[in-house]
Amino acid sequence: MLRSKKGQTAGLITTLVFGIATLIVGIIIAFVVVNTLNDADLLQEGRVSVPVTNESGYINATGYTLSGASADRVLSGSFVITALYNGSDSLLVGNASVSDAGVVTNASTVTYGTNATISYTYTVQTETEVSADNLNGNFTESVDNVSSKIPTVLLITAIVLILGVLVLLVAAWRGMNYGGGGL
Repeated sequence: MLRSKKGQTAGLITTLVFGIATLIVGIIIAFVVVNTLNDADLLQEGRVSVPVTNESGYINATGYTLSGASADRVLSGSFVITALYNGSDSLLVGNASVSDAGVVTNASTVTYGTNATISYTYTVQTETEVSADNLNGNFTESVDNVSSKIPTVLLITAIVLILGVLVLLVAAWRGMNYGGGGL
């Protein structure tokens, strides 16, 4: 009893297509799950607000980086100035601005010396929140790295399929010649 080689080729192609489709769907589902958990803000409950009182610095146009900016797990954009002093003179908080990175700059036309003191607060993220953010970033970066290699993988797959079809065609041709059907 002879078996059809045609079913084997169709099975190979079907398996490859199904495997690639499953991989793509799996990556999309993983993206959705990770982004949904990250965007749901479920991990923010343990955040801590850290007050800093009378940090010595300066208020000018070039900017002074607050010492809290180098702390571990600082939430970007969480710096809030609560008090400003130039020597012993109290200043309006609106006379200075603070960037998301914790850099204080002069927001007024008044020139202040280098003996300013700044009181402020900033928020520290939980370790779990930082881990989730890192996971999200690393996952995205990994998919970017893999996606750059997809054309190579597809090229190799196409070459294997072409070679497989050629082998099957040669086998079928030889089968026809052995049957005595010559010219």
